[in-house]
Amino acid sequence: QVQLVESGGGLVQAGGSLRLSCAGSGIDFSRYHMGWFRQAPGKEREFVAAIRWSGLSTYYADFAKGRFTISRDNAKNTVYLQMNSLKPEDTAVYYCAAGVSSGSTWYPDSRRGYDYWGQGTQVTVSS
Repeated sequence: QVQLVESGGGLVQAGGSLRLSCAGSGIDFSRYHMGWFRQAPGKEREFVAAIRWSGLSTYYADFAKGRFTISRDNAKNTVYLQMNSLKPEDTAVYYCAAGVSSGSTWYPDSRRGYDYWGQGTQVTVSS
């Protein structure tokens, strides 16, 4: 059974930081690209950041560049999202996702690039 379990969300003041974690099980984690998406109330789920299976390439949404950092530890089957300089508009449920590395073109910012999703963790940034 595949499981992606996010943790690290919470309430933080504007300008603060949070580090999200996503632990995977039931998959060969090192063969999967990993991504973070978020969904605010009344809005579509949107891409935040992604990292290839090797960790050698990362991708960010424009709003995340310079503030968020994605990383992974394949030995721990875990992907991280370090979020700094948080803003109230970053308030959302954050989801991690896993997409198998198949050799074909992978679109890191598309939901179709992922096979498995976590349940999400709430991030609330107060002003």
